[in-house]
Amino acid sequence: MDVASILKKITVKRFVLYAILLLAFLASMVFVNNNYSLYDQPIAEIVKIDIKDTNKLVDVNDNEDRLTNQEITAVLKNGGDKGKTIYLANSYSLSKAYDYEYKVGQKVFVSINNDNMANEGLTGDIKEFKRDTHMVIITWVFIFILIIIGKKQGFLSIVSLVAIAILLSLALDIYISNPKISLILICALGAILFTSIALFLVNGFNEKTFSAIIATLLATFSSLLITCLVIWISNDNGLRYEEMQFLTRPYKMVFIAGLFIGALGAVMDVAVTISSSMFSLYEQNNNISLKALKESGREIGKDIMGTMTNILFFAYISGSIPILILYLKNNSPLGFTFAMNLSLELTRALAGGIGIVLAIPIGIYTTLFFIRRKRARL
Repeated sequence: MDVASILKKITVKRFVLYAILLLAFLASMVFVNNNYSLYDQPIAEIVKIDIKDTNKLVDVNDNEDRLTNQEITAVLKNGGDKGKTIYLANSYSLSKAYDYEYKVGQKVFVSINNDNMANEGLTGDIKEFKRDTHMVIITWVFIFILIIIGKKQGFLSIVSLVAIAILLSLALDIYISNPKISLILICALGAILFTSIALFLVNGFNEKTFSAIIATLLATFSSLLITCLVIWISNDNGLRYEEMQFLTRPYKMVFIAGLFIGALGAVMDVAVTISSSMFSLYEQNNNISLKALKESGREIGKDIMGTMTNILFFAYISGSIPILILYLKNNSPLGFTFAMNLSLELTRALAGGIGIVLAIPIGIYTTLFFIRRKRARL
């Protein structure tokens, strides 16, 4: 078969793949915009909005806000009252911290009042916004970008992500159904499965993958051990578990178990980078010395260590920005604000950072071990 035929075959396959993905996208959009019957809770589509009034509010700290009252007319899309008009009321503030401004065309979950009079029409309350359409769009944007840029590896990444999500859901279901089983043990076993599935699917069954898996697991478990030891020695001083106060399970165990999952992704990334880079250098020059490989791995580790640590820090801290602003806006002391809202996030970031740093030397020596074995077989 000549080169032109091969290229044509590849192009046809790619066209078929993109066509299937496009059809799947369109089908999913049609589905989520017509799946009202699958919900038990009434859904209504907003057809008209009238602004009743807008009031200016000032609190004791001179924070200004505006409260706007909406009178909403909507049509029910499911249930026994499907097709009927329902009248709703909504109030939203300028900050929209705990409320939402609704617009015509949006779909919302509602509750229907039981004391409705037949001649006055249906009335009710808005429970929440129907977000499945937006979630589907974001998911497909992610899928298209991943496949266009990563091609086969991108597709395998999606498969591994779906498999890991299913396994995580099953693991949590097992813990909820059997609370006597340690959540830490479940997450530890889950970490082994998640790492193996993700790396085997993306990189295949080879020595590079085995090296990355071993380095990831050793670094993750080591970082967790160090973190638990520090927490035990300090007797939890400085850690504020108030955000976990509604849990009906031991909050400390849940927090430590979460460290497994939180650090795993970043540590895996570092381990894969080290392993792939060193194996690539070896494959380009089989006579390269182990010392040169070690130095190369060390330089690569130095380059990615700071950026990966920053990624973890910003990923954890960014979720606390709204509540930090709320505390500071209400004149809470800076130290109290940070202690209340950032103690657990900083601990998670530090635990992940320890794992990232440990993954560099562990990844280097693990990769050297497999390269030495591979060279001995030649």
